[in-house]
Amino acid sequence: QSHFLTDVRLALGYSAVIISAITFYFDYQHGWEATKSYTLWAVLSYFILNSALTYWIWGVERGTVFVGDKDRTQLSISSSVTKHTPVYKLNVRYLDSSKPSSSWQTLDVSAPFTKWFSADGFFRAKPFQEWLAAEIPPIGKADPRAVREAKGPTGDSASRDGEVKRSVDVLKTEAADTSSLSSSASPATRSRRVKK
Repeated sequence: QSHFLTDVRLALGYSAVIISAITFYFDYQHGWEATKSYTLWAVLSYFILNSALTYWIWGVERGTVFVGDKDRTQLSISSSVTKHTPVYKLNVRYLDSSKPSSSWQTLDVSAPFTKWFSADGFFRAKPFQEWLAAEIPPIGKADPRAVREAKGPTGDSASRDGEVKRSVDVLKTEAADTSSLSSSASPATRSRRVKK
């Protein structure tokens, strides 16, 4: 994972805070008259740094949540949410350098938040990881197990699971029928005993 975007944001933010702290310290120690010329340049520097930070967040990062590369595949993911719409949207860009004459691929995926949050509001990481692996090819390539779990059992395993489920259903039905017959036979037995 590349932390370049985050590092630049932190550098701009902390630089502005440090300038403010130094200006406050010198103003407190030496007074306004002795520091007013320096304060002017400090205010200008603070304004420039905060303007650069705002541009970096809204113009460069633009909701980017992940940038990285693995096995010669570069991946960039940015997220967005429309107001009053409980749908999580991802814009994915990836480049597979292992393929000749490859170019950047763009992919838009979305899903409701209820897919990964329980009724009590708890986040469930495993369904979210499976969704990412199933929808985004580079992640699915790196985590094929999550792709298989997202798609569910197939082939022989699916048929075996289906047979087991049907067997369990048959046993439950037979048990229910036996229970109902026993309950229906009990009154008759009691009535015969009374007649004796």
